[in-house]
Amino acid sequence: MVDAIRAVPAGRVAGYGHIARRAGLPGRARMVARVLREHDGPTLPWHRIVRSDGRIAFPDGSPGFEEQVRRLRAEGVTVVRGRVRMPADDGLDAVLWGPDARD
Repeated sequence: MVDAIRAVPAGRVAGYGHIARRAGLPGRARMVARVLREHDGPTLPWHRIVRSDGRIAFPDGSPGFEEQVRRLRAEGVTVVRGRVRMPADDGLDAVLWGPDARD
């Protein structure tokens, strides 16, 4: 699961459920949240993982919310009222594992 999280490129986002499916664990979105909560490695791009509707999971205004917004914006992701635009269901897969990904 950590590998699926690390595979989300800078400037992109993915939902918890998408990461679970990519890790071969469909229906385990809550497990993704647990992995993110328990993993303290500085290289894990936790900020790129959001709810399926594009909302940041932290409460609005909390330190975690503010940090996630800051990191996403630093990568060029537009965040409006705690929400980001989600890629099409196959968008991330196409970027990461499609034929153009090898270029």
